[in-house]
Amino acid sequence: MERIPITRQGYQKLKKELEHLKSVERPKVIKAIEEARSHGDLSENAEYDAAKERQAFIEGRVSELGYKLGNAEIIDVHNLPKDRAVFACTVVLENIDTGEDVEYQLVGPEESNIEKGRISVTSPLGKAILGKKPGEEIVLNAPAGKRVYELVEIV
Repeated sequence: MERIPITRQGYQKLKKELEHLKSVERPKVIKAIEEARSHGDLSENAEYDAAKERQAFIEGRVSELGYKLGNAEIIDVHNLPKDRAVFACTVVLENIDTGEDVEYQLVGPEESNIEKGRISVTSPLGKAILGKKPGEEIVLNAPAGKRVYELVEIV
């Protein structure tokens, strides 16, 4: 069985989304389908088609979230090693070219949000950071060219 690493915060966010889909969105789409059916001929009923598409999306997302939550392995950020970069840790990187510091938390793809400083461990930069120790250099071949960072600290 595939274990999906996730932070406690990310787990709670997915759980909340699943509950919302089941308790709010699912009943709403069922009601929309019932109303569309009452309008008669379903073969030319755009409201019915749209509601059925929305229902398919919701059911697919419910299934996906159920799988992810069922296989989730919650990583406690307080018990992480501070000597190397691992899932869920927060790192400070210095761009060697500009001297600019950036801070990122390494998270799973479902939790990534670059604006909030959360990058996926499956992204090119995330992969390059994993396993590095403070003081080590990180070389990333980005589409805009080669970027070099130094791992300054693990927060």
